[in-house]
Amino acid sequence: MDAISSSFQASFPRLNRATPFGVTFPTITNIRLERAHDQTQFTTHSPTTTTATTVLTRATPSPPPPSTEPIITKAARPLRQPYNLFSLHVTICNALDDLISNFVDRNPLRSSVNPKDVLAGNYAPIGELPPTKCTVEGRFPSCLEGAYIRNGPNPQFIPKSAYHLFDGDGMLHAIQVSGGQATFCSRFIRTYKFTKEEEAGLPIYPNFFALAGFARFMRVAVFMVRVLTGQINLINGVGLANTALAFMNNTIMALWELDLPYAMHLTPDGDVETVGRWDFGGELRMGITAHPKVDPVTGEVFAFRYGPIPPFLNYFRIGGDGTKQPDIPIFSFRQPSFVHDLAITERYAIFPDIQIVMKPLAMFTGMGPPMGCEARKVPRVGIIPRYATDESEMKWIEVPGFNFVHSVNAWDEKGGEEVVLVAANVVPVEHMLERMDLLHCCLEMVRINLREGKVVGRRALSRRNLEWGVINPKFLGRKSRYAFMAILDPMIKVSGIVKLDFDRASGEDCVVATRSFGERCFAGEPFFVAKEEGGHEDDGYVLTYTHNEGSGESSFVVMDAKSPTLDIVASVRLPQRVPYGFHGLFVCQKDLQKQKNWK
Repeated sequence: MDAISSSFQASFPRLNRATPFGVTFPTITNIRLERAHDQTQFTTHSPTTTTATTVLTRATPSPPPPSTEPIITKAARPLRQPYNLFSLHVTICNALDDLISNFVDRNPLRSSVNPKDVLAGNYAPIGELPPTKCTVEGRFPSCLEGAYIRNGPNPQFIPKSAYHLFDGDGMLHAIQVSGGQATFCSRFIRTYKFTKEEEAGLPIYPNFFALAGFARFMRVAVFMVRVLTGQINLINGVGLANTALAFMNNTIMALWELDLPYAMHLTPDGDVETVGRWDFGGELRMGITAHPKVDPVTGEVFAFRYGPIPPFLNYFRIGGDGTKQPDIPIFSFRQPSFVHDLAITERYAIFPDIQIVMKPLAMFTGMGPPMGCEARKVPRVGIIPRYATDESEMKWIEVPGFNFVHSVNAWDEKGGEEVVLVAANVVPVEHMLERMDLLHCCLEMVRINLREGKVVGRRALSRRNLEWGVINPKFLGRKSRYAFMAILDPMIKVSGIVKLDFDRASGEDCVVATRSFGERCFAGEPFFVAKEEGGHEDDGYVLTYTHNEGSGESSFVVMDAKSPTLDIVASVRLPQRVPYGFHGLFVCQKDLQKQKNWK
């Protein structure tokens, strides 16, 4: 086992394997990341060094609930026949995959898509961990009765070749708090892709974000052969469910924007189960944004989907009863572009049209990256009434140089004549998919006059590199004063959390509180939970996972949002490492009790 660990840190092991044609190719061994039932620690550490060694051991992913049916349309139910490992079609496709990995992929791989670099340190994959009791230091406030869940990429298998961080299988890390006690678990989201690769015993889906050139074309071709020969059914989706979470229709949804959401269930003992793909009674097609907005007053969900085929943007809402309303196609969205998030106010929905564009020809042929930067394009912001029935009232306002991926909040002023949008502007945007370490996210407040159709105010709120902003959810779409944001230093690791006061927007910097996690200690996206008794907007706590790269330990920390140094009031040392991930969600105990009974 130590030999396997060493080889993973240094370079991926290679073995000779004969193909069905009698030709021997050097191939990369598929190493399964698994966990024994009696094992709770996945990293070993030398007391004299700070190098962490990932241990790859044996275990079994959590099975689906015994009497659960996936919540999907009848036509889209997963194929139940076993994956035939010995069919000629499968053998040929596997051999072609090995051939591409070893002789066609560009060598050496770029650092941004080289698994040895991308999956180093705390980005390295881990195995599942069943619900495990944890020791709490400090005391949990009563408003934290519930569960904090974080989503992120975690490949089931070590990639054969080029791999991008965005390509990992979704894994949820959940800590459930009850009666002052904490239970932690890590579970894969059992997507259709995950289950097919689990049956195959190796990765059979291309890593779409990593491939380029002729290798991408060949991998897409092999993938289509798998589809045409019945190895994979595209009706069941190709999603990873690795990006974000939302609580909609009394269900925890795992989201990846080019597929349907996956319904998840948190059990009373703290375990996480995958229920299945959710299509809102057959009304949701193709996909949904990873960042739908749930109005805190009406309970409605405002969302969209985008893609490479016209109309490139479709806006829709889901009622408080879970009924999806018809799509509103936005034909004035002139080309397929990357639209990751939206903002809402009490009157409007707001969309970005940024310089990162999709390349349909490259996407479908494999000849080139699926997305790129169009430097000559002027970014725009689109604003449409929340309850519009068509796009006739959509207004597009040019905001030069404003490329926002995540919004923080937005609200109406002057009776709806003006809209104020707070979001992190990504600079320079051309490095968003390549060399992310060169990015700087500048938090900006942009004021738009809808009657005049132009920007009437724009200012930076901080000089720091800030992203992944959160507010008190009760103020979503309403004028808010405070935000909590991640300090990306170095990009894309979170070295600390800051609190901003928008009432200081006329000054040089709105930061009013800072929490640094110390040398070689980094965190994830923050999440704000308000106190139950209400009070001021910032009465509450900020949650996140942290990881100490020196000791190899991960923790769950709770910070006092009103403290000038965001003091830690409670923490939990976790029983296994939590890799750096994407977005999280807190679900209070009252909402956990509302979860649908899938049994």
